[in-house]
Amino acid sequence: MSGRRRSRTIDRTPVILAHGGAGARIVTPAQLACLADALSHGYTVLRRGGQALDSVEATIRLLESSGLFNAGTGAHLQLDGVRRMDAALMEGRTLKAGAVAGIEAVRHPISAARLVMEKTAHVLLVGPHATRFAGYFKLERRTANHRRTAQASARQNISREAVTATGPQRRMLRLYKAIFSPLSGEPVALRGTHGSLDAMGHSTGHGRGQGGGETVGAVALDRRGTLAAGTSTGGIAFMLPGRVGDSPLIGCGIYADNEAGAVSMTGLGESIIRIAMAKEIADRMAMGASPRTATQSVLQKLDRRIRKVEGFGAAGALVLAPDGRFAIRHTTPRMCAGYWAGAGQPVVADRFP
Repeated sequence: MSGRRRSRTIDRTPVILAHGGAGARIVTPAQLACLADALSHGYTVLRRGGQALDSVEATIRLLESSGLFNAGTGAHLQLDGVRRMDAALMEGRTLKAGAVAGIEAVRHPISAARLVMEKTAHVLLVGPHATRFAGYFKLERRTANHRRTAQASARQNISREAVTATGPQRRMLRLYKAIFSPLSGEPVALRGTHGSLDAMGHSTGHGRGQGGGETVGAVALDRRGTLAAGTSTGGIAFMLPGRVGDSPLIGCGIYADNEAGAVSMTGLGESIIRIAMAKEIADRMAMGASPRTATQSVLQKLDRRIRKVEGFGAAGALVLAPDGRFAIRHTTPRMCAGYWAGAGQPVVADRFP
């Protein structure tokens, strides 16, 4: 009996998928190589019998450390020159989840999300309190490349953003200047930074809109049949201070359920949130749809309900079923993504038709 029980619970072939975001930007060889390394690192955890949650966290930590993507050390600046990051993790057996939004100064927001899941009775912590929470548990802090204030970073950031701003983005710039104008003589970029200016550092040039990559994420299936999903991001260009996208919102940017599947989204969060994409994809799989069919259907819904009406709404998704089937789909021109199930080498590419 014990042998049969063991065969039912520890008999899956491990699988891991990871992405470095979806968009129009050309994916560099360095980004693809980094993604392959991250997949290899994450799969090693699975091959050794580790948990899917550990694998997803390890994979995303490597991507956060690289500076090649819009997460961790490469995270984008908000318009006030401060780097605020979002991340989330979810495990499919217990449905436990943890997330942080607007966290500052930490090198690995994904590990802060893990701490929220395991050390608190909550799911999501935000802003300065999330930063203080990470500090209490002594998470590694981000080391600034340049000792510049947020005020100097904001001036450079706004000047750079204004060159390429579209109509809606220009409206965000005007709104930012109107809201945060120094009525009291206080420099614009110092508002809301709570004295942690140097800890934020100056732009590395790797954030979204600054010549680098996009959001990162991963999904994994371990030998026990447990699924996990995670995402980490620095947001989008032209962000008002305090903006939060889909990545830390369970059911929007990520979802994991052993009875349905695991999903990690990337794209414009404002559109992903509005149809709770990750949960809808998982729900369709729970009703019998394949990962490819479920993902394609929800991406088509996004296109029909939002992009064709409002002119924006492209996205990409990693989707993994409980039986190991998976899909990588996107409506953007490119998606830096890949997968590995242990045979050969990790497969990475910038397009998945």
